[in-house]
Amino acid sequence: MKPSIVSLLSVIISLLPISRATSAHIHENFLQCFYHQFPNSNYSLSNVIYTPRNASYASVLQSSIRNQRFAKPTTPKPLVIVTPLQEAHIQAAIYCARENGMNFRVRSGGHDFEGLSYVSYAVPFVIIDLINFQSITIDVENSTAWVQSGATIGQLYYRIAEKSKTLGFPAGVCPTVGVGGHFSGGGFGMISRKYGIAADNIIDARLIDVNGRILDRKSMGEDLFWAIRGGGGASFGVILTWHIKLVPVPQIVTVFTVNKTLEQNATKLVHRWQYVADKVDNNLLIRIFIRRVNSSSQDGRRTIQASFVSLFLGGLDTLLPLMQESFPELGLAREDCIEMSWIESILYFADLSGEPLEVLLNRTSSIDQFFFKGKSDYAVEPISEDGLEQIWKEFIAAPVETFEFLFNPYGGRMSEISKIEIPFPHRYGTLYNIHYGLYWVEKGTSSYNKHMTWIRRFYSFMAPFVSKSPRSAYLNYRDLDLGENNKGNTSYAQASIWGLKYFGINFKRLAHVKTMVDPGNFFKNEQSIPIL
Repeated sequence: MKPSIVSLLSVIISLLPISRATSAHIHENFLQCFYHQFPNSNYSLSNVIYTPRNASYASVLQSSIRNQRFAKPTTPKPLVIVTPLQEAHIQAAIYCARENGMNFRVRSGGHDFEGLSYVSYAVPFVIIDLINFQSITIDVENSTAWVQSGATIGQLYYRIAEKSKTLGFPAGVCPTVGVGGHFSGGGFGMISRKYGIAADNIIDARLIDVNGRILDRKSMGEDLFWAIRGGGGASFGVILTWHIKLVPVPQIVTVFTVNKTLEQNATKLVHRWQYVADKVDNNLLIRIFIRRVNSSSQDGRRTIQASFVSLFLGGLDTLLPLMQESFPELGLAREDCIEMSWIESILYFADLSGEPLEVLLNRTSSIDQFFFKGKSDYAVEPISEDGLEQIWKEFIAAPVETFEFLFNPYGGRMSEISKIEIPFPHRYGTLYNIHYGLYWVEKGTSSYNKHMTWIRRFYSFMAPFVSKSPRSAYLNYRDLDLGENNKGNTSYAQASIWGLKYFGINFKRLAHVKTMVDPGNFFKNEQSIPIL
């Protein structure tokens, strides 16, 4: 069969540098191709396709940008945004993007730390925004749910609570995070020591592959199903819907937040926590936020505050003796604790206590107005008191205002699951994950450079205290500082520089699956899985 004119044109275009004229050509060809797929459409596609010529283009693009680092005028913009209303729109977008040599991005919530769901530095590109794919169906009788990738975890929690007071799901604490990226990258949360991460509790999925086929677990095969549960969905296709296993939660849970400064023995408490947090009862998770605050003394000095933030799947009368036995040094008192329902704890950890449950349906949050850079580490042995004091000293001297880091304990169910069960490898032997978050509001190159330089230096400073060979990282805290792919294909060896940090021994298998299902490397980004 002779190649189409569009196919020949796409080959020629791929050999040329991208100019404005060429971009306009690709833009027109993509639109013609897309509209050609729906010749008898009895509805307008004006609310499906957006280009820079549309008045709504800018607002649609900005709607899910959660990081002002990627909202600058100099940030590359897509030639086309597609907000599909049906699966056929996604199939058409894949086909037309391939025909025209366009890069492809899929956005579900927009929280990705490096903006890879809506930015491509190899232009031209198209965004598939799953904003209209938000359907959630809860099956209480079988303790399962079907969740479309464009839904947020807040929406999922709300829909579960609508149907049951004793079912939950082990995903994250930020309700505006999109399900698509969160589940496919792992999904750690406050009940993960009891039930594992979100990806551990996925039992089926539907996705569109590079050839436009809609596949479920049976038709995609176990290799691909393995890969999308923690390996990042964007490397393998467009995941439409997840079938998840809901988990039992008691009618009453208990939360607490205990703040301790250096003057209140914070160093010894954080040190002791490292020997406790991954080994306590699986129903208990205690994380620590480390922040810089003003000292209680009146000399204007800064100090470190450690906030011990906890969820216990049970009542106060069970929690108090458990804490007295396992972590008496914290001095937890009855008045520190609050009993509530599991869904109320979702509001508590999202700093939304007192708000109506409907706030979980919102898709925007206060963080959207900040510039942000995040990084991550894993601790595999406790940091000494001397090491902690070195870290506090470095932090107190920081020339930045709004920085915090978070210690998330593992252990429990996290350690019981094999490192190779899914691509997420951070299991037995991992004490806790460290998340570094730097926020700022000042615009301009000088401010950008100051903040990015500092967090990179702090990350380098932390090297002696964390995992080594490789220095591991969490995919959902994406960090392009770890390494980037080439604009075209990248060798497995080159990609291993960053890939082994996220996936460890699972990286090679991910590359095998990628080669099998997307041999032309259509689904690619700066840290997508390479072909072999």
